[in-house]
Amino acid sequence: MKEYSITVVKTNNPNILKFETNHILVQRKNYEFKNIDDAKNSPLAQQLFHLPFIKTVYISGDFIGLERYDIVQWEDVKDEVAQQLVEYLNAGEPIVLEEDMDKPVPVTVYAEVTPNPATMKFVASKKIVASAFEFKNIDEARDSKLATELFQFPFVKQVFIDENYVSVSKFEVAEWDDITIELREVIRNFIADGKEIVADNAKAIGKEAQVSETVSAENTIELDETSQEIVDILEEYVKPAVASDGGNIMFQSYDADTRTVSVILQGACSGCPSSTFTLKNGIETMLKNMMGEKINEVVALNG
Repeated sequence: MKEYSITVVKTNNPNILKFETNHILVQRKNYEFKNIDDAKNSPLAQQLFHLPFIKTVYISGDFIGLERYDIVQWEDVKDEVAQQLVEYLNAGEPIVLEEDMDKPVPVTVYAEVTPNPATMKFVASKKIVASAFEFKNIDEARDSKLATELFQFPFVKQVFIDENYVSVSKFEVAEWDDITIELREVIRNFIADGKEIVADNAKAIGKEAQVSETVSAENTIELDETSQEIVDILEEYVKPAVASDGGNIMFQSYDADTRTVSVILQGACSGCPSSTFTLKNGIETMLKNMMGEKINEVVALNG
């Protein structure tokens, strides 16, 4: 059974708050409910409308968006709402009664080169997972039917799945010109058939310790102030660029005595010939500029 956690995220509209989850909530489309009658196909939205301050409910991929009336401020009620959502989701209650589940999901997938010549990124037109997952062999892929299917190809070395893309690393025995189209079709067909990308019990990677805005069944892991500052910089400035190349960077540790930051490179970044240059001339320089003498060096491990 899935265990949900909720991260509260502010939006540009002060009346709307996002409650992000660690699992995909709906597969078919995005939903907007204006009132309890409008939400007849969503037991979750119906329950939320029993809160007198809820004006609109949005349910999409991996988040629930809520618009409030002015009778309350989010600061006064967001924690209570987040806890209610966690309890509802962890009870296994239905979210949206999606129709036409037997029909293929409209989806497109395109191939995109990465800085790592051994890795190709296959980008889907929809979000497929809520967290990052890395599989280095078929044994590790037992919790992902998609990764298991990809490992049936003898030239597939590693599979990395995150948000809306799948990064595939190959052995030198094959050339991308000969295998890209076939891999793209396998991934597209798998998603279009509505199959589960990763099992509920699969262990996600790249989820650094969440700060106090996260509500879950377990206690929140707290980082020291400097480590949390590093995580925030990586999340805001580094991860989007790394993800665009089909990879991921994960904070590992900070040694206050040596002022050394250790990170883990995953996906296309793992083993990439240009990763050392990027690490030293990009990430290390950025952290030094933004954090001054707290940073002496950034070192990386391949995931």
